Amino acid sequence: MAIVYLSLGSNKGDRIGYVQQATSLLGACEKVSIIRTSAFYETEPWNMNSETWFVNAVVEIKTQLSPRELLNECKRIETQLGRKPAQPGNYEDRTIDIDILFYGNEIIQDEELTIPHKYVHLRAFTLVPLLELIPDYIHPVLHKSIMDLHSDLENPEMVFLYGTRVEI
Repeated sequence: MAIVYLSLGSNKGDRIGYVQQATSLLGACEKVSIIRTSAFYETEPWNMNSETWFVNAVVEIKTQLSPRELLNECKRIETQLGRKPAQPGNYEDRTIDIDILFYGNEIIQDEELTIPHKYVHLRAFTLVPLLELIPDYIHPVLHKSIMDLHSDLENPEMVFLYGTRVEI
């Protein structure tokens, strides 16, 4: 069994509801067990033009699914929750987005799948929830801890524990 970290995010409709539903659907999968989840974080959109902030969380799972089987399961859940397929690199509002951040210490890079996620070290919205769960985990490619990767962020986007952001 592999320990896997997934990023879940939504900026369309009932954002918390979609992240919770996706977590429940993952847990209902026969070969997936939810171990724990981070808190919810409200985050400004990353690399996209949108007025609506995201709600993000990281989920730690234990799975017997292979990385590709897990990717297919994540895509199935996204579709079930109303996610429309987008062109690669075309970021738009979404009901749910599920990304595989880490799959044990596996390193995979092909056209369909990149593990560790290619942007995990650049996004505060993934690093902050990961800090909550696994601050000392060492990125298998970059050989730095989550804590160090977070400290290295050059332009961190705004990340707030959900419900703590104050509009000015």
